[in-house]
Amino acid sequence: MLVVMQQGATDQQIQAVIDRLVSLGFTVHRSTGVMHTVLGGVGPVDDMDPHDFEVMEGVKECHRIVSPYKLAGRQWRPQGTIVKIGDVEIGGNRVVTMAGPCSVESREQIECVAGIVAAQGAQILRGGAFKPRSSPYSFQGLGEEGLKLMRAAADRHHLLVVSEIMDHTQLPMLLTYADILQIGARNMQNFNLLREVGKVRKPVLLKRGISATIEELLLAAEYVMSGGNYDVILCERGIRTFETYTRNTMDISAIPVVKKLSHLPIVGDPSHGTGRRDLIFPMARAAVAAGADGLLVEVHPDPDHAASDGAQTLNPAQYAEMMQQVRAIAAAVGREA
Repeated sequence: MLVVMQQGATDQQIQAVIDRLVSLGFTVHRSTGVMHTVLGGVGPVDDMDPHDFEVMEGVKECHRIVSPYKLAGRQWRPQGTIVKIGDVEIGGNRVVTMAGPCSVESREQIECVAGIVAAQGAQILRGGAFKPRSSPYSFQGLGEEGLKLMRAAADRHHLLVVSEIMDHTQLPMLLTYADILQIGARNMQNFNLLREVGKVRKPVLLKRGISATIEELLLAAEYVMSGGNYDVILCERGIRTFETYTRNTMDISAIPVVKKLSHLPIVGDPSHGTGRRDLIFPMARAAVAAGADGLLVEVHPDPDHAASDGAQTLNPAQYAEMMQQVRAIAAAVGREA
């Protein structure tokens, strides 16, 4: 159930509607916009008549929400969500860049990368301390030591940190070092993990699963939001198809589709989206042109000798050139980068 309050509705009127929804078995989520307060009630809508709420004082209109994702749907926040972390806004007019290595390898490596990406205008340093690898013999990351190194490098270059959490037991550690918790593609439907990050008040970067539909991605976001954490950033990172030339097939069309269905910001990951360094440029340009609110890109001082995912990682010169192209595309579609 979606209840839109009138402009200027009093706190007492809003609370009266909340109390009635709760008494009927609803869980209520409140969204305060520029002009209206919107109350999203998740509960037994089949037996509810919207007109019962429309006659209450201060109520403008009431609707049933027919989509399975109540809080992630655009109806709940028609104006869109902007995730704010300090001075950085994700979902606004500025296209945000999150860049860094696939995995933190050493103090020298992460310090070098942090300086490179900061100099080219990135706002967020990405890097993995825990790496979910297909082979148990591949480099698995440095763990907490990697997080410490990344946090120190980011602070020196005035960057935020995004890093992946693989298990709910790692949550206290990630909360200490990271500004954004990344849920990887393999964990998109790890519902226990989604519930746990929904209980904290730290932004979540939720990657689309390897074979997930857009609806499944939005329902995964719903798990996080139902816990009260509304700062969710979606990520299109490519899906597995029958095509073998690229590591994944980057679904550029998912970006405007998500923008239509959901109020949540969405970023594009052309590194994982293609798995090929030579395709990152065109996919980054396409993502921004399609409406992406940001880019997640892998950068390494020496990609050919990276511990993981070197084939889909840019070197410093390539990253600088990509950023120049992205700025041009952003300007062409009325945005900044």
